[in-house]
Amino acid sequence: MTAIAISPLTGDYTVSNGVAQRDSSGGLMNAIVLRILTPLGSYWAEPLLGSRLHELQREKDVERVAVLAKQYSEQSLQGLLDDGRASAIDVQTRRDHDGWLQLAIEVTSANGQRLTFNHPVKVGK
Repeated sequence: MTAIAISPLTGDYTVSNGVAQRDSSGGLMNAIVLRILTPLGSYWAEPLLGSRLHELQREKDVERVAVLAKQYSEQSLQGLLDDGRASAIDVQTRRDHDGWLQLAIEVTSANGQRLTFNHPVKVGK
């Protein structure tokens, strides 16, 4: 059974014309979305699930914060490498100097499928 896709923009199920859309990656994209969007330690069933990206919204838009965002993303996705669902993870950051930091995350699944996930991170100006 294929999981219902979670929208990275809303964190809710993805629905099109009243029909729930399936996660064609076998749940891997959902796992990425949940790990990036969930604040670390806030999920009662798995305290190690999530990221520290939410902490960056009070930080200034400087290079150090882009490095932290990359590090926080990689740490949150490490579990996918540890459990064998992913064979590689690459995180790139882009600073637009508009109060947002852009993350481009590419995850290679265990079967070689490449998934790309783009996520904006709010940072201070």
